[in-house]
Amino acid sequence: MAKGKGPKGKKITLKIAKKSMRISAEGGRRLDLSKMGITTFPKCILKLNDVEELDLSRNMIKKIPSSIEQFQKLRWLDLHSNQLEDLPEAIGTLQNLYYLNISNNKLTTKKLPKALNLLKNLRILNLGLNSLDTIPTSLGALKDLKELGLFDNALTTIPNSVKNLPNLKKLNADRNPFPDSTKEEEPADSIKRIKTLYLVQEKDLCCSCLQTCQDERHNMNKLTNVTPSPSKKLSFPLLLTPNSSAKDNQEEWRLRDKDL
Repeated sequence: MAKGKGPKGKKITLKIAKKSMRISAEGGRRLDLSKMGITTFPKCILKLNDVEELDLSRNMIKKIPSSIEQFQKLRWLDLHSNQLEDLPEAIGTLQNLYYLNISNNKLTTKKLPKALNLLKNLRILNLGLNSLDTIPTSLGALKDLKELGLFDNALTTIPNSVKNLPNLKKLNADRNPFPDSTKEEEPADSIKRIKTLYLVQEKDLCCSCLQTCQDERHNMNKLTNVTPSPSKKLSFPLLLTPNSSAKDNQEEWRLRDKDL
């Protein structure tokens, strides 16, 4: 019988795999082999290829075989936190795949299968915590994608074909070396939104607009006539340690980001 072995010699047999079967939240069949110490893909699970969800996360698997194409009913595939350096092109045959998590592996851009763009029903794709330096523009073919994780890679840019996906609701690209990554995005209502300023004469204003301008001018004149008070040293008693709250919760935020 084909087996997968963990570092302590644990064998993943068909019997063990059957005992790891669960019922998913949607009522489908779920095979949960996460945190089992598996180092090689257990071929015995090919006999359970009618499952809708397959969880092989938190193991030490280095390679996924092309035989993954036998899981044609898969809607949910979790391979995060392994040691994967590449994925087979056969993954593009899983046309029912809705969720794919391959974060926290050793994937490079060159080893990303081109067939990923064939997963037309994909809604959630997590590529975070890998070694990607670019994102293939072909991923722009995933028109129904709603969530995309690209955090903790080596990206300097994201293709417009990916950023502008029509149904994309969430894009996590934190902690990448983007040229302007140190600059926070301007708030949506920033003054920088005003690209053009038009100057008009008072005679061109309607009565209500003219009155508004005159009131504002009057208020500004009042402010300029106020005698400034002596400067006082600002005190922030609640900030005894700058960013202490942020530091305490840093790990919590990091974990939350990785849930994508």
